[in-house]
Amino acid sequence: MEITTTYAIETLGTVAFAISGSFAAMQRRLDPFGVLIIAFVTSIGGGTVRDLLLGDTPVAWMRDVNYCLLILVTSLLTIFFKTHIKKFKITLFLFDSLGLGLFTLVGVQKGIVFGLSPGICVALGTITGCFGGIIRDTLLNTIPLIFRKEIYATACILGGILYFALVYFNLEADVAKVIVISFIFTLRIVVVKYNLALPKFGY
Repeated sequence: MEITTTYAIETLGTVAFAISGSFAAMQRRLDPFGVLIIAFVTSIGGGTVRDLLLGDTPVAWMRDVNYCLLILVTSLLTIFFKTHIKKFKITLFLFDSLGLGLFTLVGVQKGIVFGLSPGICVALGTITGCFGGIIRDTLLNTIPLIFRKEIYATACILGGILYFALVYFNLEADVAKVIVISFIFTLRIVVVKYNLALPKFGY
């Protein structure tokens, strides 16, 4: 059950980030190949960095070609249906937030499988959730969200801490996963809606 649940969450996260990457690329008016590349790096970027840090190679998407096929199909469908979706920015934000929650949990779970401490597991969750977006925004010549005023990485960190707190109090693991994903997704929406942000430093 554990493997099935984790695989399902990772699959949903891959789809969510493939959609957000595709929309980000289409906002910049890239050609279909460019859209596909951005969708790929958004979906696999965080997981690739995580697996390299863990020494778990070949990385996940190289061992399971289904991830690549899933990203390809999702990207093509997103391009096909783009004419039916008028609010690109809102769609990008919602799928990016959903992917953030899903992939944060995947990273936390991967750390647990490797027997790492809760703090390192939370860090891996944050890397898995954020690094695909960092690579996407860098390629699109945009300052990554994680470096701007929006609460982005903080949502991953809080979600990871929440997961361990729920498990500590003996909440059933699958229920804890749903709560954490919902928490990160909702937090991102609330933060953006009410323009909440961490303090900025600089001149």
